[in-house]
Amino acid sequence: MFGIKKLLRLSDEGYKDLNRGVFAAVLSNICMFLPFGIAVQVITLLLRPLTDGGTLDTGRLWLWLGAGLAAAVLYFFVYTNEYCRTYTAAYSETEKLRVEVAEKLRRLPLSFFNRKDLSELTTNIMGDCASIEHSMSHVLPNLLGGSITVTLVCVLLAVYDWRMALALFAALPVAFGLIFVTKKLTSIGDRHVRAKLNVAEQMQEYLEGIKVVKAFGLAGEKSAALKNALHTMLKEALTFEVIAGTFITLAMMVLQVGIGLVTLVGVTLLTGGTLSPIALMMFLIISVKIYSPIIVILTLLPEFFYMLVSTRRMQTLREETPMTGDENAELADYTVELKDVSFAYNETDVIQNVSLSIPQNSVTALVGPSGSGKTTVSRLIARFWDVRTGEILVGGRNIREIDPERLMRYMSFVFQDVVLFNDTVMNNIRIGRKDAADEDVCAAARLARCDEFIRELAEGYETVIGENGSTLSGGERQRISIARALLKNAPIVLLDEATSSLDPENETQIQAAISELVKGRTVIVIAHRLRTVLGADKIAVLDNGRLIEEGTGEKLLGQNGLFARLYGIQRESLGWMVGA
Repeated sequence: MFGIKKLLRLSDEGYKDLNRGVFAAVLSNICMFLPFGIAVQVITLLLRPLTDGGTLDTGRLWLWLGAGLAAAVLYFFVYTNEYCRTYTAAYSETEKLRVEVAEKLRRLPLSFFNRKDLSELTTNIMGDCASIEHSMSHVLPNLLGGSITVTLVCVLLAVYDWRMALALFAALPVAFGLIFVTKKLTSIGDRHVRAKLNVAEQMQEYLEGIKVVKAFGLAGEKSAALKNALHTMLKEALTFEVIAGTFITLAMMVLQVGIGLVTLVGVTLLTGGTLSPIALMMFLIISVKIYSPIIVILTLLPEFFYMLVSTRRMQTLREETPMTGDENAELADYTVELKDVSFAYNETDVIQNVSLSIPQNSVTALVGPSGSGKTTVSRLIARFWDVRTGEILVGGRNIREIDPERLMRYMSFVFQDVVLFNDTVMNNIRIGRKDAADEDVCAAARLARCDEFIRELAEGYETVIGENGSTLSGGERQRISIARALLKNAPIVLLDEATSSLDPENETQIQAAISELVKGRTVIVIAHRLRTVLGADKIAVLDNGRLIEEGTGEKLLGQNGLFARLYGIQRESLGWMVGA
């Protein structure tokens, strides 16, 4: 049983509950045999007047009939207890397991998510956990309980008459041998799981791209890929079921040979005078029932092997190395410094030997062509990834020594791609500070220039804004994200293209909101519109992952380098118009 605890990573309480469930399953199985033992006694009483000429002992007969009724009541209560134990343990443990997986994912670096597809992680949390839940509720208690029950009955029958017990269980090793051949179903289970993952990926891609599919008439092409994935999953599922079903059927057929052996050996011993008719009758009756828990075991073993696929996947996830650090770190100041930082997503460095100082209470802009590494630098500062070489210091401390969640307390973010939740406006802003009062949320909204449009919504701050804020415009969503950052009131602010792709009216509103956000803070801003960062305290120019220029806007324009060239191109583009 300890191996099961380690395999499923059960908590101590979950392990105890599983043991109780197995014990209840054993009691339930034993209670199922009580009526057969009582039936033997009743039949013996009924036959005795015919064999020895005596009278029927009606008192004992009623006593045994009463015992049969008591056994039925006992079975009901034991089975109910088994049901409660096993299902309570299963659902409680899988709840803990899903929370554990979610917490694990939260603490992993973003490099992990570059390697894993969203559908695979969703399968980890839902599909794999559901498989383990099913095993704990339906498979393991019955499998272990049945195994213990059969072993106990086998020992007791062997003590009573080893010859008949041997005849009863002679076919058992062959039957189990056939089932253990299905252990290779684990590899087929792997293929089935991969097929399900492929279906999830195709389904997600199809739904996320449905607008493009409709706009460009790709319904046939894209649905064909989904259909192929579904067909593959069907084929793998059928392969698994056919192989498992074939071996289970063969094992059951072999097992039933035991009834014939019991009859043959029993009649031989009876005619030889070495076995009583009552003993033969008892073995014949038991042979009808004893195979029920054995058949359950034979049926559940392939499910157990399939469950091992899920446990291996969960184990692989658990073995991923999370980011760690000092959970109580305190920063003396909020100066950010990069020292010879290099970083690669795969093999090639996208950031190469970058050294940059970002003073406290200043605005530093990161600019450069697309793909130059601006966003990557900001993510490294936030420790979404760890650098390959070099170090990043905040307040003089290497951020690799600081717990990521602790580091996040010192930073606020406003991204170009805003993520909102299908919740109220109030709760979406309160993400910035969970314990904030309603008044503080409204104050942050006013500073972010979004209080006015919020109050015009159907239910004001209590309006549910749909999945990812689908009922709001792009500018409104962006201002809510700024309100979050204002509410968090962190000393370091990272702005990533916060005003790109917005109309002039929204850009003006957001620029005003950002002006409130950056007051008295260490600000790192990424911008393509170079005119918006000319007044920054420092501008760092990146190209192909290297820092090639830095200084004020006036200084960089005077150097006629990359910044001046990009600025000139943008000024020329301002006069461009359709048809010109």
